[in-house]
Amino acid sequence: MLVATIALLASGARSADQSPDGGGRTPTGRTLEETRLTMGKWIETQQIISKERKDWQQGKEILLGRLELVKKEIASLEEKIAQAESEVAEANKKRDELLAENAQLQAVTTNLTEAVTGMEGDVRRLFKALPEPIQAKLEPLYQRIPEGPTNTKVFPAERFQSVLVILSELNKVNNEITVSYEIHNLANGKPSEVKAFYVGLAQAYYVSAKGEAGIGRPGEDGWKWEPSKAVADDVLMALEILQGKQTPAFVPLPVKLQ
Repeated sequence: MLVATIALLASGARSADQSPDGGGRTPTGRTLEETRLTMGKWIETQQIISKERKDWQQGKEILLGRLELVKKEIASLEEKIAQAESEVAEANKKRDELLAENAQLQAVTTNLTEAVTGMEGDVRRLFKALPEPIQAKLEPLYQRIPEGPTNTKVFPAERFQSVLVILSELNKVNNEITVSYEIHNLANGKPSEVKAFYVGLAQAYYVSAKGEAGIGRPGEDGWKWEPSKAVADDVLMALEILQGKQTPAFVPLPVKLQ
C-alpha cells in the first residue's frame, strides 16, 4: 500500500516536471518541493501509525498474558479457599466430636467419683473392724484414701485402685486363718503377750503362756475381747496344729455369728 502510494506520488511529480507551464508547478498549483515535503510527512505519519500499531499489539499481548496469569492466580486462590473451608469444616466436626466425648467422659468421671466415694466410706467403716495385724498390713494403702473426697486432687482411677486392692486383700484374708503375736490385757488387768489366731475376719482366739485364753469378735470401734478359760486347751491345740506341731484334728471352738 505504502509502495503503491509512493509510486503514484513519484509519477505525479514527473508529470509536474513535464507540465506545459515549465514553472515546476503541479496542475493543483503546488511546487515539486511542496509535494515532496507532503509526501515525506505522509510517510513519516504512516511509520508512526505502524509503530503505534505494533506497540499496541505488543501491549495487548502483554495485557492478555497478565490477564491469563491473574485468572490462574484467582483459580488457585479459589481452590485454596475451598480447601481451607473444607479443613475448617473438618476441624469443627472434630471439635464437636471432642466436646461431646469430653462431656461424656465428665459424666462418667462424675459417676465413678460418686461410686468410689461411697466405696471409700465403706472401707473406712470396715477398716475400724479389722484385726490389728491386718490393719498394719493395709495401712499404706489405707493412707491413700483421701480424707476429703470432694476436695482431693487424686484421680478417681487411682482411688479405685487403692480401694480395690484393699477389698481384694480383705477377701483373701477372710478365707484364711491368720496367726499373730499380740499384747492383750488379761484377767488381772495387766498387758501380756499372747498368741492369737483369726478365723477370717469374724472370729479370733488367743492364749497366753500361762494358759489364759480369750475370744475376740469385731465391733464398730474395733475388736472386742472376752476372757474364756474354757477354751484355753482347745485354742492351744488349734495353734499347735496350725504351726505343724500336732496332727490335724477336729478342734471344737465357740463361734458367734452376727
